[in-house]
Amino acid sequence: MALQGPFLVVADSPAPDVVEALRAAGAFPIVEADWPDAAAAVASVEPEGVVLADSGSASERADAYGRALADQLKAGGGPFTPVITRLREDGASLVPDALAMSASAPAAAIARRLAAAMRIRALHATVLRRTETLTSRGDQVPAMPVSDPLEEATVLVAGRGRSYPGLAIAVGERVGLVGALSVESAARALNARDIDGMVIGDGFSPRVVEALLTVLAEDARFRGLPVAVLGGQPSVVEEFYAALPNLERIAEGHGRLVERFLPFVRLHAFGQRLKRMLKSLDAKGMIDPSTGLLAHDVFWRDLNRAVDDAEKRGVGLSIARFSFERGDRRTSLDAARLVSRLMRQVDFACREADDSIFAVFTETDLRAAHVIARRIASVLKHTMLAPDRKRSGIETAVTLATLKPTDNVESLIARVAGEVAAG
Repeated sequence: MALQGPFLVVADSPAPDVVEALRAAGAFPIVEADWPDAAAAVASVEPEGVVLADSGSASERADAYGRALADQLKAGGGPFTPVITRLREDGASLVPDALAMSASAPAAAIARRLAAAMRIRALHATVLRRTETLTSRGDQVPAMPVSDPLEEATVLVAGRGRSYPGLAIAVGERVGLVGALSVESAARALNARDIDGMVIGDGFSPRVVEALLTVLAEDARFRGLPVAVLGGQPSVVEEFYAALPNLERIAEGHGRLVERFLPFVRLHAFGQRLKRMLKSLDAKGMIDPSTGLLAHDVFWRDLNRAVDDAEKRGVGLSIARFSFERGDRRTSLDAARLVSRLMRQVDFACREADDSIFAVFTETDLRAAHVIARRIASVLKHTMLAPDRKRSGIETAVTLATLKPTDNVESLIARVAGEVAAG
């Protein structure tokens, strides 16, 4: 995308390579500032994006300058401002959640990474603008979730070497974890669910790593996906930097990888949240931005209409309730988003306050609904994120009921709350 500025480049000394790379990518205007003046420059310029061309290590008050810059960025309001930072292998970012890249990375890679982050900024600006417009008209607008996007993020960890258990634990302590011991398992996970980042550990040959990265680079759905490759194989990874702007090779241990990688995961999860919010705004609040299913009130309104229509036309209607053993909020949200991907176009569903999910199958008798519900339950069991790693899979209890001539909505719900589907 075009880099429409202004953009701020911060460095203790001039960084002509970064400035020229940004100009070559179409960025304009570009403002340069040293670390002591960085916060003031943000206040006066109000940049679209910030590039920290060096770590500020030459400044004795680097930490103070970094805090001042971070505080000024937060105070700006409006859409978020992406920050790209160059770091040494053992360095730490002075600005929280900055997207780090190796100090030796080519300047052109900075421009590509900034462009990728700017797409999410543009999405954020669209959501804010649409929300303001709808609010000014007096329309009811769904609330934007305010929790940390990491609380609902999911990272795929692929590997089968000695470091895999430790890597999986390090990642799983911070975000939802999907493990894959093979390329085939990784591909299934990428296609079955929303993934906010992928870590490729050891145990794979260079040819396998190359194949994985090729699949990601060739599929438009995954080109913005954050990808971290642990350890060696620099020659294999570097050829994909142009196609995968959020690809990094991290040679340090598990803790260092997670520290460097989480800002990318947080930003990607934030982007997914914005897409759901935009979809909800387009539907005038009918869709829950947290789950992608119908909002609670809309579901019950549509259920009443569906029952009336089924009775008038003499067609079938069935309803299923999915509840989960050992579930928590993350489990419930994860299940709801999976259900939204699995539902037929003619069906609708919502997530209830008790974390269960109601799904309505229109023009469907009990036998056909049983087949559909079993299929959904099977996918949920083998795909959902467990709240702990002690057991694989989460048991999904399914209850089913079909509309009878004497039913109304209340009696139908009463039966689905108590009738357990066979099998």
